[in-house]
Amino acid sequence: MRLRHIEVIQALLQTGHLGTAAEWLQLPVTEVEERLREAESELGFMLFASVRGRLQSTPEARALQVEIAHVYQALEPVQRLASSLKQYLAPPLRIIGTPPLAQQLLPQSIALLRRRLPDAPCRLLSSPTCDIVRSLLLRESDLGLSLHDPEHPDIHCQPLAHGKLQLLAPHGWLQPKQKYISLQDLAGQAMVGLEGHDPLSPALENKLQALRPAPSIQTRVQTHQMMRSMVEAGEGLAIVDPFTALGARTSGLDVCPLSPAVPISLYALTYRHSATPTAIQTLLAIITEQAEAMLAS
Repeated sequence: MRLRHIEVIQALLQTGHLGTAAEWLQLPVTEVEERLREAESELGFMLFASVRGRLQSTPEARALQVEIAHVYQALEPVQRLASSLKQYLAPPLRIIGTPPLAQQLLPQSIALLRRRLPDAPCRLLSSPTCDIVRSLLLRESDLGLSLHDPEHPDIHCQPLAHGKLQLLAPHGWLQPKQKYISLQDLAGQAMVGLEGHDPLSPALENKLQALRPAPSIQTRVQTHQMMRSMVEAGEGLAIVDPFTALGARTSGLDVCPLSPAVPISLYALTYRHSATPTAIQTLLAIITEQAEAMLAS
């Protein structure tokens, strides 16, 4: 009994109808009938009997059903291997971004890329900038997105868009229609701090600590997203990147930039000594357009 016979028997066991089995197998009904007759002729016994317009399996067919299931289980590794070989022929775009970008900017950008290049697989990861640089140097990623320039000799850093750091505050903390907040207005305020290495943090924190009285920072967290969550929980104020601040108003927070403004840029990071694939170039154009639209809003 050949594999094509087993496919027909399995389809008929599952559906009990020639037409439905033919649709399932994407074959003409006549070909399904022919394969069934071939299988029964080779085996020397009937597999199905027609009962009131449906095909009823014989005891012999039901006995074969267990072994047929084993055949399909044995085929699964072959199917997985074939899928992986296909991916190897079309390797995924390996993209890695800092958490605010991986959560706010990249999902929409990759969705737009999928519409333009539907056959371009993607892999998206989230890591801090230092890990992004390491991933690019080890050729584990094709493109990194960060809000910091790592200033590494083997990393090409291309600015894509520019924005400003934003203050997040509980609803009603800012005056109605207030467009900016002075650093001096943060003196003595309860604020959420950032734990760990962030290139923007030392300079900003030095300015905050120079205020009299200095802000009170009782809670420190690891990412800007966590800072936003702490503000939403009523833990105080926070200064975050503009992508983290996106949508904060709809979640009930007050948002405005600092004055004087503290600029921040979006950078594309690539390994300096490798060519940039066409798909990555297309994605960079999409990311730039999306980022500029988000920052303008």
